[in-house]
Amino acid sequence: MRWKNYPNLFDFFDSLFDREKEEVEGTNYYYTVPAVNIIETDKAFELEVAAPGFSKSDFKITVENNVLRIASDVSKAKEKEEKKMECLRQEFAYGKFARSFSLPNIINTEKISAEYKDGILHVILPKREELTISKQVAIQ
Repeated sequence: MRWKNYPNLFDFFDSLFDREKEEVEGTNYYYTVPAVNIIETDKAFELEVAAPGFSKSDFKITVENNVLRIASDVSKAKEKEEKKMECLRQEFAYGKFARSFSLPNIINTEKISAEYKDGILHVILPKREELTISKQVAIQ
């Protein structure tokens, strides 16, 4: 997860474009965006989303108008156990995020699948089987 705890000029522009931010103890804030690997094979693309500490029910994956959207809305302070304890330092960042990816036309959106294992969300984007029809053109 990438995070930051300092304001700068880009934060002003981020707020204009409605980026998600969470207030933490006054002036410090953070937002989380999971890192993503995109892998291409002969038959598919695979997205690997690094999201440790989540469960598969925390994710919502949608495809609309050839845009894949991966989102999560996990509360910042996950429910603590009933034990009374005070966190002296908290660096785990849980918040809502959304990542969107424009899909090329070669993706078969009907067969997209996903699996969450060992803190990594794997989204498989299979390629369409292209029909290769060869045709000989007669010269006149």
